[in-house]
Amino acid sequence: MLDPEWVNTHHDDFDVFHLHFGFDAHSPAQLSALADALRRHGKPLVYTVHDLRNPHQPDPAAHDAALDVVIPAADRLITLTPGAARSIRSRWNRTATVLPHPHVVDMQRLLRARPGRDRFRVGVHAKSLRPNMSVLPVVRVLAETVAELPGAELWVNIHREVADPAAAAYAPELLGALGALHSRGRLTLTVHDYFDDEQLWDYLESLDLSVLPYVFGTHSGWLEACHDLGTAVAAPDCGFYAQQRPCLTYGHTQHGGLDEWSLREAVLTAFEERPAPRATARDRASERGEIAASHRALYMSLLR
Repeated sequence: MLDPEWVNTHHDDFDVFHLHFGFDAHSPAQLSALADALRRHGKPLVYTVHDLRNPHQPDPAAHDAALDVVIPAADRLITLTPGAARSIRSRWNRTATVLPHPHVVDMQRLLRARPGRDRFRVGVHAKSLRPNMSVLPVVRVLAETVAELPGAELWVNIHREVADPAAAAYAPELLGALGALHSRGRLTLTVHDYFDDEQLWDYLESLDLSVLPYVFGTHSGWLEACHDLGTAVAAPDCGFYAQQRPCLTYGHTQHGGLDEWSLREAVLTAFEERPAPRATARDRASERGEIAASHRALYMSLLR
């Protein structure tokens, strides 16, 4: 759909072209050609700015170049937080409509009671070591902090490809360091394949606090899922995570490094204030309806 030829062939099949993700591998020239094709056929372009900094790319230059094409070309912009909207205004002099992210956990799961548990469990999911993650410094602080709390435990999860010498994510030094902490009883390390949705929801519900080990980024679907399931989140102060949903914040940026004290304080706060607030199915359903109505109104304004 990002190919101008697709637009040339299918322009009679749609009214509005709404872009969210999927253009990482496209050059600015290719994105310009897409915008030209849409304009040529009179099709409005809407772009929801989820990422001002791409979490999968260590160098921001490629994503910045893409945004320099897509954001000026879009007929309407949407983003998730006021902070992101201010950044868009500052960088491109464009106004973005701020609409929250809808629930990511299905309604039936939202209605299910959260399982009770006596222990306080902190989790870090390192996934496949995206470029925006700095895992080991965060885990070391958590291991020290959790060890001081009665009835507390630290779980660290990581994808199997990090242990595969043939995979791009292979990181034997990190696995060795995590394995050493596991052997000393400071954490429980689990290496596994990607979770499907239900496995991911089960995992998040098993945590009292999910710590996001990011050093750059903008928004988080993971945070939204935790909000749906009643799991507290400690998010870094880079990006605009704290404006998305109620969460704890600690200092962690690409250039400033980790503020160990604030991470420790986030864990202690989660421990003292549990259980975390949880979204209700009624509130999420109402919010989803409002988000849908806002999108429809935006689309109709373009078509008029």
